[in-house]
Amino acid sequence: MKKNRLASSPMDAALDYLSDRARTVREVEEKLDSLNYGEYEVNQVISRLIELKYLDDEKYAADFIATRLATKPISRKKLWTQLYAHKLSKDVINAALEAVTPETEQENALAVAKKFDAQFASLEEHERKQRVTRRLMGRGFGSVSYTHLRAHETELHL
Repeated sequence: MKKNRLASSPMDAALDYLSDRARTVREVEEKLDSLNYGEYEVNQVISRLIELKYLDDEKYAADFIATRLATKPISRKKLWTQLYAHKLSKDVINAALEAVTPETEQENALAVAKKFDAQFASLEEHERKQRVTRRLMGRGFGSVSYTHLRAHETELHL
């Protein structure tokens, strides 16, 4: 006997799960598996959701990147890690990340550095540099980005 089913069908369960936010194919598969639906049922539902365009991993990855960079810019490396945590394939992730050029990453790093430089403006220069650098590193921007940012010292007070 199957247990843990709240919806009357696997399609209802999948649609309920998708009602909160977009999901990846693998996330929906795992959710349906956790509700003890059979492999055949899960595959049928996934195929139908893809056909109806409710599931599209490529679009999910592109939208995730666009939203993430618009709200809280992070590095390509951090984006890759976050997308992988959403159970996307490496091929899908790598294809989506082609939209994030090295120039875009440098612009994002500069925007983050400017934001935190202004936030820490009241600190002494050495402490401000350390904190801005830590924030950049926390968002995945490595030393190459910081080296590039040093060229903008007049804008940043670095």
